[in-house]
Amino acid sequence: MSSRIHNRQRRDFLRGSLTMIPAITLGSGVSLTARAAEQAPALSDYSPLFFTSDEWAFVLAACDRLIPGEGEGPGALDTNVPVFIDRQMDAPYGHAERWYMEGPFVAGSSDLGFQYPYTPREVYQRGIALTQRWCQQHHDARFESLEADTRDQVLSALEQGEVDFAALDEEWLTSDDFFSWLLQHTKEGYLSDPIHGGNKNMAAWKMVGFPGARASFRDWVDQHDVEYPLGPVSLSGERG
Repeated sequence: MSSRIHNRQRRDFLRGSLTMIPAITLGSGVSLTARAAEQAPALSDYSPLFFTSDEWAFVLAACDRLIPGEGEGPGALDTNVPVFIDRQMDAPYGHAERWYMEGPFVAGSSDLGFQYPYTPREVYQRGIALTQRWCQQHHDARFESLEADTRDQVLSALEQGEVDFAALDEEWLTSDDFFSWLLQHTKEGYLSDPIHGGNKNMAAWKMVGFPGARASFRDWVDQHDVEYPLGPVSLSGERG
């Protein structure tokens, strides 16, 4: 799939993503969902706040292929990206509390932004369920049970809109839109401040050399072409 992050390209890809995603605030979509003093949980010990166990298995398996852990740099699972997504779905963002959600809705319009009668939570619920039905029909197995290469093929089919959600009785959501959401939230969780639940131990920031929320760079303003030697700092004051 064209958006898959190959290991040798990951650093350049994420550097580019970092310029588009404000790593401290992450724009209007993300809310603060963790206390500053809260320690990052081990992914294996985390109990999802929103996703069911079956949905959680899908999210883990999908994130693992979007930013795989093998090769240079940490993967999505190493940095608790699924925790970030789960916490956002349990936050006001997931409920679309600050969105205008009345009709009319114009499906398939790239000019009008989000045009579904679904909250982000419902997009995930429906997208995961439809993808699992498609996997059962075409591979006789659930997504998370497939081999890594086959999971990549399924994600590619989602991205290209080749998984026909309409044929599975879905009126609004398309597979390419569902994939775009999943990929966007995976990148946000990877590069956000750890206070949001992802980017555990600021590992992604360390990989791309991002200094985080340091309050002052006065000593470095006039030092050109000198590599910044200090590690990142999170909003909670954690230092990397």
